[in-house]
Amino acid sequence: MHRRTASQRRLSESGMPPHPLGPHLSSLGPSTPSTGILAAFIDLFFPRKSRQRATVLCLLSLVIVTTYVCLVSPPALAPGQSPHRHHRHSHAAAEDAWRQLVEKLPNPSAGNVHKHRPEIMLSPEQELGAVTAFMTALPQNVIPTDIDPTQTIDPQLVLDFDTRSPRAEEEVANVVREVWLRNPVVVFSKTVSPVSRELKTILDGMDLKPTPTFFGVDQRADAGVLIPLLFRLTNTSELPILLIGGKPVGSMDTIRELHTNGQLKALAAHAGAVLDGSKKRRKGRR
Repeated sequence: MHRRTASQRRLSESGMPPHPLGPHLSSLGPSTPSTGILAAFIDLFFPRKSRQRATVLCLLSLVIVTTYVCLVSPPALAPGQSPHRHHRHSHAAAEDAWRQLVEKLPNPSAGNVHKHRPEIMLSPEQELGAVTAFMTALPQNVIPTDIDPTQTIDPQLVLDFDTRSPRAEEEVANVVREVWLRNPVVVFSKTVSPVSRELKTILDGMDLKPTPTFFGVDQRADAGVLIPLLFRLTNTSELPILLIGGKPVGSMDTIRELHTNGQLKALAAHAGAVLDGSKKRRKGRR
């Protein structure tokens, strides 16, 4: 048989039921229903020993955080350091970081530095080779009709590479050498001209390989600027113009004389043309 405490006896005598959570809450004296519920909630989830442990843990956490802030984490500002000085230091550090980043990035203008270089200046020999290469590249290639044929032509009009690049001179030399290797004999003539027909007959009789390259310049759309340009570059004043190895041979009288004494064939052979090419090719097939 259990003995009742004095508080239980008083409750039983007053007709009130005993407190469901134990006598330690009922001994606190009369309370309102809301206060009783709060006390019951605290006792249910946070017993007395648990609250003590939680308090100790909170104090330890506070000590640890305070120690970290004071000793481990560096303060934003050291004693005696002004905010302006700290701001300047941060700004300088940011500029250094940005400068290092920019240095690592590719410079978009580095590849275009050569565009500020001056264009190459073509000599008369280079200009003649460049114009001839331009005309032989495509039949529809024409010289702009608004140029001044008495002045050196703009290299960009007849060359297909950047004439301001560091290798422009080397590229021009390659173009000139290549055009005369491919076309050792070149003729600028009139389409309807007895003298031009005579020159064609002489060259056909030499049976050259590769065959001579003929341009009927009087029928071209750019004839108005091309003909005086060729006169300037070859130091002649009439058509046809015969080039062997990129060199003008001279007037028609000079061509006839060279053909008569056999020197015209020697010039063509020296430039890389093969004499009697069709006959040698037929012999090679036998």
